[in-house]
Amino acid sequence: MTVIVTAMNNMLDFIKETTDCWDFLKSTELPVFIYGMGDGALKIMRVFEQYKIPLAGFFASDEFVRGHTFEGHLVHTLSQIEALIDDFVIVLAFAAGYQSLYDRINEIAKRHILLAPDVPVAGDGLFTYGYCMENAEKIQAVYDMLADEKSRQTFADVINFKISGKIEYLNRCTSPKEEIYGGIIPLTDNETFVDLGAYNGDTAQEFIEACGGKFDHIYAFEPNPKNFRKMSKNLPDDERITLFNGAAWSRNCTLPFTANEGRMSRANGSGKVVDIPGYAVDSAVPGQATVIKLDVEGAEREAILGAKKHIAGGAKILCSLYHRNEDMFELPLLIKSIDPKLKLYIRHQLYIPAWETNLYCIR
Repeated sequence: MTVIVTAMNNMLDFIKETTDCWDFLKSTELPVFIYGMGDGALKIMRVFEQYKIPLAGFFASDEFVRGHTFEGHLVHTLSQIEALIDDFVIVLAFAAGYQSLYDRINEIAKRHILLAPDVPVAGDGLFTYGYCMENAEKIQAVYDMLADEKSRQTFADVINFKISGKIEYLNRCTSPKEEIYGGIIPLTDNETFVDLGAYNGDTAQEFIEACGGKFDHIYAFEPNPKNFRKMSKNLPDDERITLFNGAAWSRNCTLPFTANEGRMSRANGSGKVVDIPGYAVDSAVPGQATVIKLDVEGAEREAILGAKKHIAGGAKILCSLYHRNEDMFELPLLIKSIDPKLKLYIRHQLYIPAWETNLYCIR
């Protein structure tokens, strides 16, 4: 067993973090406070219970604290806790996807140990060091096939972040969104864009702006009825744009779907369940797609399998890698197996935790 572990360590020499953030939180003598409330905090609390991590309490941003409680704990402000306790550990329990909030979190991290534990958006389990060792060959295979040094460094930083929860790894590998269209993914005047997980039309609008309105066709798929209505209003009334109120899947079928209000509606989630159509892109989109974007809240594998013909035909790919633990290695390997000619790039855009970590593929 020692020989096997040593070989794996040598294989994954870009993984520097060997102590899981959960083990650190269990062993620290400092009090641990969760920053934030809501679903993220509940997920983290469940892991705390699993690891028997003591919880000292909660705090929230000043504008959200009004003397209320969360899960039986009085919610404080950070300044209130700092006035009472000299040193403590902060566990971030919400996502930060815009600059001012991102900067605030980094300022707090200068004064206290701050961790942002990685809990999957979809699926079970945790992305631990042991999990990396179990999947060492696949992780190493993806690292070796990446097309440039920046991709390899980003891949390494995101994995080290997922293990440790240390946000400095994300700070180091964050790239501007402008690097994608016209950079990694060049656009022509006659692209056929397939938007899987189109939300309110924001990514289709980004594509339209990037190509200056010159394109052949856009096919946008969005399963959430509320988001679909927003997308219908936000996108121009253009015969070159076709909208589907359904989910991208591996085959044409009917799927049970959670009709949540937010972006993260997904098949087999929690909440009110409705039946929606599932579409295989290969049958729903005629001709040859030239650009495919996948951000389908954990159903990326099924969506990829339903678009094998278009991928093998040379489509450029933009694919989320952060919904499930296995996405970081299983999705690149799957896409590469469909079209071995593809060059693979990984970039992380401004976000804590490691959401907005994406795969970009082009021949």
